Amino acid sequence: MKVVYFSLTGQTRRFVNKLNLDSYEVTETNPFYRIEEDFVVVAPTYDIEVTELMNDFIEYSDNLSHLKGVAGGGNRNFADLFVFTARDLAKKYNVPMLIEFEFSGTDLDVSHFKKEVDNIEHN
Repeated sequence: MKVVYFSLTGQTRRFVNKLNLDSYEVTETNPFYRIEEDFVVVAPTYDIEVTELMNDFIEYSDNLSHLKGVAGGGNRNFADLFVFTARDLAKKYNVPMLIEFEFSGTDLDVSHFKKEVDNIEHN
């Protein structure tokens, strides 16, 4: 399963790199990319104006039909706003929230993420 992500500060990219899974990074210059396989999104927590790129990607062509789940990264110091972007995406697109992790995630976060993706692939 492909991992699609957006990273502004590099924290999300570092998490995705630890996964050793096929991935695609959405950037400001390429949100309108058609994906033809199932994918999960890893979303950082930023203002909605910044993360609209993920909505553009998900809603482009038939990408939404391949979206299987969302994971979110952030900083727990933001309290209720911790991983709000990922939670919003999961709710908006009616897909499961897979995991929440802080900063670039721990080895345990990586393990949990891979387990969740494996569960999706085999169910």
